[in-house]
Amino acid sequence: MSDAPKHPADPANEFASDNSAIDPRDFRNALGTFATGVTIVTAMAADGKPYGVTCNSFASVSLNPPLVLWSLGMFSQGLSIFQNASHFTVNVLGASQQALASQFAKSSEDKFAGVSWTPGLGSAPVLADSVANFQCRAANRYYGGDHIIFLGAVEAYAYNRREPLLFARGGFGRFLTGDGIKSS
Repeated sequence: MSDAPKHPADPANEFASDNSAIDPRDFRNALGTFATGVTIVTAMAADGKPYGVTCNSFASVSLNPPLVLWSLGMFSQGLSIFQNASHFTVNVLGASQQALASQFAKSSEDKFAGVSWTPGLGSAPVLADSVANFQCRAANRYYGGDHIIFLGAVEAYAYNRREPLLFARGGFGRFLTGDGIKSS
């Protein structure tokens, strides 16, 4: 008898057909124990209107070449904008930008109302006061269950030493050092 995990012949079909033994809500709760940074990923729509979405599925992939990824739900309102954009910017939010994260997490006609930004590569908005930004050429897309994974080739980036905004267990938080002191 082997201890190797038993995988279905087609894992995508298993989840799509609701035949998984894993409870989706409980699985989401388990994933929520992993603290992530909070980003707003932006792109310019074909009609010249800026678009952005709050995202915590951002990760580095490679240092050489510099690659990052993020994912977006298949039924997200702005999916076609990101699929058609030549570039996107991943804006890493600071601890003081919780309201901005919430603003871009909700459906709205103009998420950019009152938001200071400049056009970056491919006109993808670079948000003011973010703790870092990664301006990426859209390199590839992959289907992953109910999401599309966007792979970006980083062509420019900037960062500062301000405190990042974190997300865990469905809420925003801050980073504490091992001695319980807030990072700076």
